[in-house]
Amino acid sequence: MEEGCEFRSWDELIPDALGLIFSNLSLQELLTVIPRVCKSWRKAVMGPYCWQEIDIVEWSQRSSPESLDRMLQMLITRSDGSHRKLSVSGLRTDASFSFVADHAKSLQTLRLPRSEISDSIVENMAWKLSTITFLDVSYCKKLGAPALEAIGKHCKLLTGLRRLKHPLEIVDKLNQDDEALAIAATMPKLKRLEMSYLLISTEAVLKILTSCCELELLDVRGCWNVKLDEKLIKTFPCLKVVGPLVIDCYEGNGWDDCSSYSGSSGYLAWDFVADEMDYYDDELDVAWEDESMDDLELRFYDGFDAYNAGFDWA
Repeated sequence: MEEGCEFRSWDELIPDALGLIFSNLSLQELLTVIPRVCKSWRKAVMGPYCWQEIDIVEWSQRSSPESLDRMLQMLITRSDGSHRKLSVSGLRTDASFSFVADHAKSLQTLRLPRSEISDSIVENMAWKLSTITFLDVSYCKKLGAPALEAIGKHCKLLTGLRRLKHPLEIVDKLNQDDEALAIAATMPKLKRLEMSYLLISTEAVLKILTSCCELELLDVRGCWNVKLDEKLIKTFPCLKVVGPLVIDCYEGNGWDDCSSYSGSSGYLAWDFVADEMDYYDDELDVAWEDESMDDLELRFYDGFDAYNAGFDWA
């Protein structure tokens, strides 16, 4: 090194700079590699700087309900309520949703596909989600019009809603116009609306079009009762309508290929089965040399094919 040149050591970078750099890493690396490098890196990954965007969709599809709750609580606690995006699949209880809502003061994007949350808990907690601009409640079988109405009334900044169904979910349903009408009545600022495979009528869709004047994308693939006249669509020059004809949805691997949403990052499938989370919850001033990974077990499955793994819609 030439004399007079000044180089700053990596471990001297401020935490928010480290957090920005670490945001390019996978969840697996953030939790199992970075904390073991040095004290300053562990401090950064334990704080909110690395958790502005929490995406555990892939991981949550392979985890037990108990592990999912513990992981979710750990990461949200680390973010100190500063996370802007949260993506998690398969919340099993209303209590889990309540925890998410209680720590949503900065949340803008919320994705909760395949979650077992009820209308009543959404009605009670929707006021705490007032900052969100995009919501994904696809394949949430227990949700209906009451939850959507509550979201619309309290989330005035909402511009995107994803409410997809699987064809098997609607076998015993007669009509779901109430969901479409709730959207029309309470979400006037929507720009993107995806509602594939809902049993809705043409009249309900027209109500959405007349009420949501800023709508730019309407996805009604699989909504077979909807018949939109081409001349009518041309009266909305800024609107792109997709469907009801289905070309690429559910005909191949059964996943959400037809959407622009691509899930989480491409890390190897792994399972979080920690018996204790003391490693992550220790105070930062504990001697580094005394810490271990004994309480954390990670299982890796090389070559795991997420698209054909059989995670269906049960």
